[in-house]
Formats: sequence, C-alpha cells, structure tokens
Amino acid sequence: MTNTIKVLTLALLVALVPAHAMADKQKENRSSKGGIVEEVLVILSSASNQTQGMAMVLANTMAEKGAKVNVLLCDEAGDLALKTYKGDALAPRNVTPGQMLRGLLKSGGVANVCALYLPNSEHTKEDLIDGVGVAMPPQMASQMLNRKMRIYSF
Repeated sequence: MTNTIKVLTLALLVALVPAHAMADKQKENRSSKGGIVEEVLVILSSASNQTQGMAMVLANTMAEKGAKVNVLLCDEAGDLALKTYKGDALAPRNVTPGQMLRGLLKSGGVANVCALYLPNSEHTKEDLIDGVGVAMPPQMASQMLNRKMRIYSF
C-alpha cells in the first residue's frame, strides 16, 4: 500500500509541475497592471463612419484603462486627422470619429497617418491637426514586431 501511495504521489507531482510552470510563465507575461496590455496599436483604414467611430471608442477606452494607445490612420481614415475634417456625429454621444481622435490625443494617445496618405492626396503635413505625425515604415514595422504590442485593425 505504501508503494502505491508513493507512486500516486509521484504521478500527481509530475502532473502538477507543468501546470505550475505554465501558470508562472503566464504571470511573467502579464504586465504590472494585472494582466492589462500596456501598449496597443490601432490600425484604422476603414472609410465607414461607424467603424471609425467604434475604433476610436475602443482606443479611448483602452487609454482610460491605462494602455498607451498608438493609432495609424490609413487611406480615407487619414481624413480624421485633417484640420478641415467634418464628419457625421454618431449616437448616442453625438460625436464624430475625428472628435474622438482629438480626445485621445489630449489624453496622451499618439496618432500618425500612413506614409502613403499625404503623397497620394492633395493634403500636406500642415493640413494635419497638431499632434498627428506621418508614420515611417521602419518605426511602424518595429511597433508591429514588438511582442509586447497588441495590434487591432479596423
């Protein structure tokens, strides 16, 4: 009977060690903010007003929860960063995606238009609102390859 107990105890320990090691690894992968991702990249290229709005709602909400939020605006979504932007307000808060982008910038978010946006439009860097830059492929590639960066695309 004693040998049976020893064998069962050993089997139990062998079974629990990988689970314990996996739990430790998961703890290592979590940030100091209790498992919340610390930095995100939101890539927005949709021309849809509602899709742009939802991307900005989520970006602002992630920023409120403590994440550093980076936004890359491509194609028609780059228009959100124009000083002359006039978009349709969305219910229920009656704000435009551009207004939400401006709010994100005020709260510390970072926004850039794609490197191809300005050269393929009639706009220049001077047409962009303060705080919006032009993304360069090497920097964007570095963000996208960063294992600590969570990427969302709309």
